[in-house]
Amino acid sequence: MYCFKDEIPEKDLGKGVVLKVLGHIEHLSVFHWDMADGSVVAEHSHPQEQFGYVIKGGFEMVIGGEPATLKEGDSYFIPADVPHYFTAIGQTEAIDVFSPIRIGVPGVDA
Repeated sequence: MYCFKDEIPEKDLGKGVVLKVLGHIEHLSVFHWDMADGSVVAEHSHPQEQFGYVIKGGFEMVIGGEPATLKEGDSYFIPADVPHYFTAIGQTEAIDVFSPIRIGVPGVDA
C-alpha cells in the first residue's frame, strides 16, 4: 500500500544504471531510475504500455524510430511492443509506470 524510499532495495544494473522497483498492484508496476550521465538502456520492446516522467536530468530517446530530447518535467508514453531506448543527459532520475505489470527489468530482460 505504501513505499518508503529507505526500505526499497536498489538493483545496480551496471554502467551507471540503478533501478528501484517501487512495486506493483494487479494492473500496473512502477520503477524508479537513477542513471549517470551518458548511461544507456538499450533498445528493447515489451508487451506492456509504458508511461515515464523525468524527475531530473533528461534523456535522448527514440520511441518507434522517433527521436526526442526530454528534460526535467517532461514525460513520455510508449505503446505496447514498440522498440525504444534511452540515453541519460546528466545525472537523471525518472519514474516508469507499466500496464499490465512488468516483473522483468526494462532493457535487461523481458
